[in-house]
Amino acid sequence: MAEILEGAGRLDLVAHIRPGDAVIWGQACAEPLTLTERLIEQRAEIGGLRCFLGLPASDTIRPEHADHLSFLSYCGGGGNRALHRAGVLDILPCHYSTLPDLIESGALPVDVALVQLSPADGAGRHSLGMADDYLSAAIDRARVVIAEVNDQVPWTHGTRTLTAADLDVIVFTSRPPAEIVKSVPGDAEERVAGHVAGLIEDGATLQLGLGALPEAIVARLADRRDLGVHSGQIGDAVADLMEAGVITGARKTVGRGRTVTGTLMGTSRLFRYADGNPAIELRDTRHTHDPEVLAAQERLVAINSAIEVDLSGQINAEVARGSYVGAVGGAIDFLRGAARSRGGLPIVALTSTAKSASRIVANLRGPVSTSRADAGIIVTEYGVADLRGLSLEERRARMLAIAHPDHRTALEKESCP
Repeated sequence: MAEILEGAGRLDLVAHIRPGDAVIWGQACAEPLTLTERLIEQRAEIGGLRCFLGLPASDTIRPEHADHLSFLSYCGGGGNRALHRAGVLDILPCHYSTLPDLIESGALPVDVALVQLSPADGAGRHSLGMADDYLSAAIDRARVVIAEVNDQVPWTHGTRTLTAADLDVIVFTSRPPAEIVKSVPGDAEERVAGHVAGLIEDGATLQLGLGALPEAIVARLADRRDLGVHSGQIGDAVADLMEAGVITGARKTVGRGRTVTGTLMGTSRLFRYADGNPAIELRDTRHTHDPEVLAAQERLVAINSAIEVDLSGQINAEVARGSYVGAVGGAIDFLRGAARSRGGLPIVALTSTAKSASRIVANLRGPVSTSRADAGIIVTEYGVADLRGLSLEERRARMLAIAHPDHRTALEKESCP
């Protein structure tokens, strides 16, 4: 039976975590802040630990904590950027969808899982609250599972719940969860959003990547009917359209009537809407990113972003100006799924420039996160380039047309890779 504690004051992680353990916790809004803060406080007492980080929404982990902790992550977003710049973050360049299998097989070791849960229902079941994604695999693999039961975390529906019998330690808290506040899109982002929104028809099912662009796109869909969502994450804009009756899932071929997601990445607005709402269902990545599930979802519109795209359609979503700021992520799963979906649209959206530098390039300045064989529809503020079925020369012309006018002449002189 789980050890029960009221608040973190009496929590002694030294009694549960061994030197050299591999520790994992929920990412973004699912981070159990009380537990991770306590881990930082006791890191010297515990000894060297290997910590797997997802996308952070807090500043709990900082470079100076590398004195007793080592850090590994699949992504360089949020606070991970500072860790990578300081040279204390190692990168696991994997598809996001493979994380549960890597954990389950032991290739990605997990000894201790720190999780944030909702209060229990009448049957004593705690929901995973903000995320399932790779957490279910971590919980099943870990030697020790320590839970923060936070009464401000929503009770969310899904296929996984936990009881006290599944946990080694339970700490009861009451504090606002970490939030991801959407950034305000600029003029270029709004123009990109307009082009993408123009491609989305009534009854489509949406997958949404991270960032200001997907949220701006969703905000432009208020006049659509019966949209669905099947995505690795959702934010506040999805809650807005669900409440408005725009996102109903009524025409989905898989998960009809439900918004299916791996994580909630938003603010208290989203958390309140998700609390007890059976129309939102949390699933792990083995379902949200499953190629057969995605292919079976008719009119799946995958909307992802990129750091840069070359003239042949190759995509770099990981490295900008020599710094690891993105991820391989789940884009390739969804782009391939949308390409196989009947009436699907595999979309990558980005502004044409970043700080005056062209993001449409002749040769990628970072790794190939998505090959040109998987390129579908590329969108900038200057238009839509549908690359499907086009030769390299035809792609070159389409990509030049959506590059920033100030860079087209220089790009025309470059050879296509």
